[in-house]
Amino acid sequence: MNNKARLLPTMTNTEASVSSGVITYDCSDGVARIGLNRPEKRNALSEQLQHSLGEAAARASAEAKVAIVYGVGENFSAGLDLAEVFSWVHDAAITEQKMRARRTQRPFEEIARSPIPFIAAITGACVGAGLEIASACHLRVADPTAFFALLEPQRGIFLGGGGSARISRILGVPLMTDMMLTGRVLSADKGERRGLVNYVVADGQALAHAQTLAVRITENSTAVNAAVVSWLPRIAEFSLDDGFFAEALVAESMMSGAGGSQERLGDFVAKRARPLDRPSAASEGT
Repeated sequence: MNNKARLLPTMTNTEASVSSGVITYDCSDGVARIGLNRPEKRNALSEQLQHSLGEAAARASAEAKVAIVYGVGENFSAGLDLAEVFSWVHDAAITEQKMRARRTQRPFEEIARSPIPFIAAITGACVGAGLEIASACHLRVADPTAFFALLEPQRGIFLGGGGSARISRILGVPLMTDMMLTGRVLSADKGERRGLVNYVVADGQALAHAQTLAVRITENSTAVNAAVVSWLPRIAEFSLDDGFFAEALVAESMMSGAGGSQERLGDFVAKRARPLDRPSAASEGT
C-alpha cells in the first residue's frame, strides 16, 4: 500500500494545526481533521491517546463545522493498547480506578454528542475500541483495506467505549454477538451491506472522500446539521408519537429562524441554490 495516497490533502487558509504526538489536528475552511497518530502501534488506544482524542473532538466542536477522524498510516485503530492494559490489570485497585475513569466514555461521547457531524475515514484495522470510535462518528467512509472485528472476549475483556450500545444499534445484536463470540471479521463491503459503512471508495481514497463529504456538509445550515446529529439518534429511540412530537418541535425551531430558512429558501426560489446531483458511481462511492 502506498502511504502517500493516505496523506492529508493539501489545505489552504489553515486556521489551526497542532500535534500532541499521539494526535494530529488541523482545521481549515470549517473542517477539522483529527489523526490517530501511533502508526507503529496500529494506532492502538493508549490512555493518553484517548484523552487527547477527547480534547481534540471538543476543540473541533467549538471551532469547526465538520470533523474527520482518521488513522495515520495503514490502520484506523487496532483497538485498546493491550500492553498498557496488561500493565495494570493484575492490580485490583488500579483496575477499579481505571474502569471508573473509562466509564465516563468521554472521548467517544465528545464525538457522538457533538453538535457538528463527525466522519470516520477508515483504512486497515478498525477493531475493538477503534470500531467504537468509528461507531461514535455520524458517517463512515472505508476503502477496501478496511476490516472490522470485536475480539474482546478472546482477550478476557469487554467493550468500554459505548460500543455495546452503538454498534449493536447499527449492526443488530445477532451479528454483533457473532462477531464477539466467534471473532468474525467484516470486510468493507460487508460492512456497507450491513449499514456500518456509508461509503466504500477506491483504495487509498477514504480520507479524500471524507474531505469531499465534509466540504459538502459545510454548505448546509449549521443549525440544521446540529439538529440532524443531535436529534435523529434520539428520535429513533422514542415511541412513534413522541418522535412525531420531537420532530415538530425541531422543525418549528428551524423554520422560526434558527436554521436560516428565509435566506436559504429564498436562494432556492431564486434558483441560486445548488442543484440536486443525480446518483452516479462516483457520488455513491462505489
